[in-house]
Amino acid sequence: MKPDQFNLLDDSTRECPFPYLAAIRANEPVYFMEELGAYYVSRYEDVRHVKKHPEIFSNNIYLLGSSRGRSRDLAEEYRSQHGWARVSTLQRTDPPVHTAYRKLINSAFTVARVREMTSYIESVVNDLIDNFIQDGRCDFVADFAIPLPCTVIADQLGVPRDRIGDLKRWSDAMLAPGGGFTDDEAAVECGRQVVAAQEFFAQVIAERREEPRDDIITDLVHTAFEDPQTGQNRMLEMDELMDLLDQLLTGGNETTTSAIGSGLMLLLQRPGTIERLRDDPRLLRNFIEESLRFETPVLHLWRIAREDTELSGVAIPKGSLIAIGYASANRDEAVFPDSEEFTVDRKKAGAHLAFGSGPHHCPGAPLARQEMYSAFTILFRRLGNIRLEDNDERYLHTPSNFLRGLETLNIRFEVADPEHYSPGASAF
Repeated sequence: MKPDQFNLLDDSTRECPFPYLAAIRANEPVYFMEELGAYYVSRYEDVRHVKKHPEIFSNNIYLLGSSRGRSRDLAEEYRSQHGWARVSTLQRTDPPVHTAYRKLINSAFTVARVREMTSYIESVVNDLIDNFIQDGRCDFVADFAIPLPCTVIADQLGVPRDRIGDLKRWSDAMLAPGGGFTDDEAAVECGRQVVAAQEFFAQVIAERREEPRDDIITDLVHTAFEDPQTGQNRMLEMDELMDLLDQLLTGGNETTTSAIGSGLMLLLQRPGTIERLRDDPRLLRNFIEESLRFETPVLHLWRIAREDTELSGVAIPKGSLIAIGYASANRDEAVFPDSEEFTVDRKKAGAHLAFGSGPHHCPGAPLARQEMYSAFTILFRRLGNIRLEDNDERYLHTPSNFLRGLETLNIRFEVADPEHYSPGASAF
């Protein structure tokens, strides 16, 4: 099929966009996607080229007056009127501005720091499994994939665990208006939820100013910041703090939740694969990379052309929106042979772009990998005969044109080990 026979906003295509992406790669690798109003960059090397050249393809998509879209505008208008307006810190900035803000969080999730967190993450995994193991069933998304990264990011931010439900609701509200499936009323409600999050974090920030703790919010509040405009050191303003916390919250839970849920889905769709991983735990790291490649949590993100340019022979006018297709690049046949096959022992599976590349490579990638590694290591030990509750499971995804995560995943299992399992197994 040709690309113009698909539409990403149609339910069937949204649920399974991969034939569409394959048609784009094969026929028009830089394809103007009408439904997004953007040039879709589908091949691996082209995506890397865009990521490497922010001087041409800016991350600040509003630089030249591009619209956010009606839902995003409504949510942002409510936020601006009732809370702190959005400013650009990590997102929607290019070096050197991005670099300056990035320095504030670079040390939070390094491989060395995450390695030290291994036992702590394992304890969170075990505690969550304790909540449902005796039931013999659970909604894997709601009972495990959501609360695991939410608990970890809450602890790192210094937020009480009894607010985890709020954190998830606020995170969803921050992301939903950009997903293309939010009506006006829902968009305004998202704005209300974001303001509620801001009011909560403003209180936490005030507390940390008076009584510092060992958490990320304390670090952000008390660390001097080199302003990229003036070159002078200063403390972060409240609107900057709010934008950074917005991104730490959404980045710290949304994609990891999706990756964990999709990982188990892929295994359940392929009988015998769980047993293979149990028998040969050395494959687990590769399984994680392959699942990130095959079911990339973020389908695409945006750039804007700063000038008239060209990519793979396609002219791209100044001011054009560009969707850099991570999920498509991760199935590029030129890089990943038999790319439409899920293979737990695939060579060079880790070459995927699920975490991006270049200056905007996800700073939380080490933490996400460790959460996935600890999760599956302990799940395979403590749960036996993991299976679908309904053999006709449809694997429905939360409506979004750029995020890919399951709504639910109901499973049954036997109790293999009722006790905590804490091997101190680092993903690195």
